[in-house]
Amino acid sequence: VLCGATHLINLWTFTVHSKTVVIVMTVAKISTAVVSCATALMLVHIIPDLLSVKTREVFLRNKAEELDREMGLIRTQEETGRHVRMLTHEIRSTLDRHTILRTTLVELGRILDLEECALWMPLRSGLNLQLSHTLHYKSPIGSVIPINLPVVTHVFSSARAVRIPYTSPLSRIRPLAGKYVPPEVVAVRVPLLHLSNFQINDWPDVSAKSYAIMVLMLPSDSARKWHMHEIELVEVVADQVAVALSHAAILEESMRAQDLLIEQNVALDAARQEAEIAIRARNDFLAVMNHEMRTPMDAIIALSSMLLETMLTSEQRLMVETVLKSSSLLATLINDVLDLSKLEDGSFELANETFNLQTILKEVMNLVRPVAAIKKLTIAMSMSPDLPLFAVGDEKRLMQVILNLAGNAVKYTKEGSVSIVASTARFDLLRDLVAPEFYPVTSNENFYLHVQVKDTGCGVSPQDLPLLFKKHAHPQSGTDGNHEGTGLGLAICKRLANLMEGRIWLESEGFAKGCTANLVIKLGIPDAKSGEAK
Repeated sequence: VLCGATHLINLWTFTVHSKTVVIVMTVAKISTAVVSCATALMLVHIIPDLLSVKTREVFLRNKAEELDREMGLIRTQEETGRHVRMLTHEIRSTLDRHTILRTTLVELGRILDLEECALWMPLRSGLNLQLSHTLHYKSPIGSVIPINLPVVTHVFSSARAVRIPYTSPLSRIRPLAGKYVPPEVVAVRVPLLHLSNFQINDWPDVSAKSYAIMVLMLPSDSARKWHMHEIELVEVVADQVAVALSHAAILEESMRAQDLLIEQNVALDAARQEAEIAIRARNDFLAVMNHEMRTPMDAIIALSSMLLETMLTSEQRLMVETVLKSSSLLATLINDVLDLSKLEDGSFELANETFNLQTILKEVMNLVRPVAAIKKLTIAMSMSPDLPLFAVGDEKRLMQVILNLAGNAVKYTKEGSVSIVASTARFDLLRDLVAPEFYPVTSNENFYLHVQVKDTGCGVSPQDLPLLFKKHAHPQSGTDGNHEGTGLGLAICKRLANLMEGRIWLESEGFAKGCTANLVIKLGIPDAKSGEAK
């Protein structure tokens, strides 16, 4: 400003300057000189400041470029994450293994702009890898390479995607003709978590260390390289494919189990229908036998009994007695078959009525005493004082079981004695004899009857004891081969004892040492007021 004012005064005054003007100009020039010196001195401090501003500008520019790179990386990661989520959704939208693998290759090829993408699967032998899926089908499916190649071992040993040479056997997923710039190829292992139901041709069974290999190839004749975020995307997708294949395997296994269960149910239903048809046929036969055979059999027995009361010669009486004995045996067989059929099909029902227990025991004694008298056997019965007079249960079936045991004792005893002992069961004394799975529970409403039939007959060997309670089974020793029964009596008695919440078993020390039959039956105690079971 001062410099400009000085030149302006010089231009304005062309004549000789007056003293005042000279003074003013002198002051202006001195002021200009002072200001110029001061400015020069200040520049020494101002220039470094200006230089530092330039440095800060460069620093900020570098920071801005770095921030742009970070933002680009973040955008790339977001894009990668979006692609991973999209791929995961596409892969997990189905549980079919072929669709999973095909979708993976197609989506990776689209997102990464691949020239080719393929999947090598291990064979069942575990010695080779088979080309199972490709993106563009440029190589034939089914190509096989050894699993012990160095490049395969390298891929298997790394948990990350690795770059492999384009000339390696794994990279032979498309022809190389006419290509001048070799493409970049990466391979990543895919853990096969569950292969029990993943069998394409020779796929292996379950193996915790089995891997497939996914090979990805960039376009040829280009300068494009694999970026880190692309490799990370490939690694994440490989893990997602492994999980999806595992889920598919579990689903296929469950579906196969469901199909097997359906087949088994169909077979069981068919077997049930056949069993029902057989049961109906058997019931129809038994109904016919019950009506058509029992009626004439009863007539034969009655007429034979009446004929014995007439005047007959000894030879005629012997023949009539034989007819009566055979008829009675056949009638017993018919009754046993009917009872056994009802027990087997579950239609057998027990009565639950109050009856005189001691009378039942005496009737059994009266029925077997004549036969014992004919064979000159001593027969005796004893009833303990604590035995109730009345009980609640099935009178007829109880008498049937006891009579069968007593009848067998008389039948297989040629000489000696037969004794029947009835008492209230004491399980502290029977603990070693009763079956371990039998857990009797007594209360004020019930008690257990213990009937013991001892004889001095032929006895039974220990190995034959279990056979006596099977249908149509006879012991091979200990009875002199004399079996007049049908093998159904004891089998029916055991079923009836089980129905009455009891047990039946035999004891014998061997041949010619007699036998002891034990029967434990649960019976109710009648109500003193109403006479009914509580």
